[in-house]
Amino acid sequence: MSDTASQPLLRPVRLGALDLPNRVLMAPMTRARATNAELVPTALHVAYYRQRASAGLIVSEGTWVGPDAVGYIHVPGIWTDTQTAAWAQVTDAVHAAGGKIVSQIGHLGALSHPDHLGGRLPVAPSAVNPHEMSYTPDGPKETVTPRALTGAEIAATLDDYRRAAENARRAGFDGLEIHAQGNHFIAQFLNPRLNRRTDAYGGSAENRARLLFDIVETVTDVWGADRVGVKLSPYWRNGTTFTADEELLADYDQLLKRLGDCDLAYLHLVGPDGGAGGDDALTAFGRFRAHYRGSVVANLGFTRESGNDLIARGLADAVSFGAPYIANPDLVERFAQGLPLAEGDRETYYSGGERGYTDYPAAGRP
Repeated sequence: MSDTASQPLLRPVRLGALDLPNRVLMAPMTRARATNAELVPTALHVAYYRQRASAGLIVSEGTWVGPDAVGYIHVPGIWTDTQTAAWAQVTDAVHAAGGKIVSQIGHLGALSHPDHLGGRLPVAPSAVNPHEMSYTPDGPKETVTPRALTGAEIAATLDDYRRAAENARRAGFDGLEIHAQGNHFIAQFLNPRLNRRTDAYGGSAENRARLLFDIVETVTDVWGADRVGVKLSPYWRNGTTFTADEELLADYDQLLKRLGDCDLAYLHLVGPDGGAGGDDALTAFGRFRAHYRGSVVANLGFTRESGNDLIARGLADAVSFGAPYIANPDLVERFAQGLPLAEGDRETYYSGGERGYTDYPAAGRP
């Protein structure tokens, strides 16, 4: 199946205002290479993203919307002028290589740690410890009980998202993706086990989703809805706090219906863990399609074969690939030619430096 015409993944697609040459998207991946106190992208980031510009669309690694959002080491931000100028070098390089790139912006919320925040407590929907691990400059530590945001602080956080969206435009990105997946800030608001608020941002499923819709409204005011995507993971399971039970999945069904009215560029959806290409994935993305009327980007563990199959079945419009893009900067070309994929070195995923980041060759090159 090396013929380009026979692979749905290699056909052009339009997601909102984004005209893409193929449906192979590069998923956002934290790679921990912003090894400087200001969390500024470096020349390594420029090289890394330029090498992968043949993707139909690159989604940048998640970037912090403000200093209170920080929760991992060496992950870049997009709230300062210096960070923004550095990201402009990245987008210039991707565009010069013929690619497109959107900025994923986010906040870690309760999953952060005082070690990241100058001793301050992390902020969250409610003062509930998620009982997970936080990756601090001194190594993994257990999360602490966070501080519940006040209404005024939620408004200030929305201002952070607006500033990040404006900076992403100044940096020359082609669009924006809102990080709402996993166990991060927005997902914490959606989760009834972590969100015990009694104001407009808590209680009913609709109220718990209010923050997400406020953020969508804030950033689409800057960008226009047709250049904004949202990434969600309804099936996320981790410990006892994040469990994809039927009640929560039903909440996500309604959330997807409401997001369909926002006319977004796309909805980036993470399927069940380990289910890519199997019945679980087909069931999940069939469920997503039944509730969301816009363009869907599928994520988590897909291969060339299962990605092509999912698109051929009409269950997604594009597929994003994470780990395969680490060691295969020319992933689109390898798919087109039916070439084997290189394996990434897990020891270097977050180690810093060029090794395991920008030194993977394209197929057929030394």
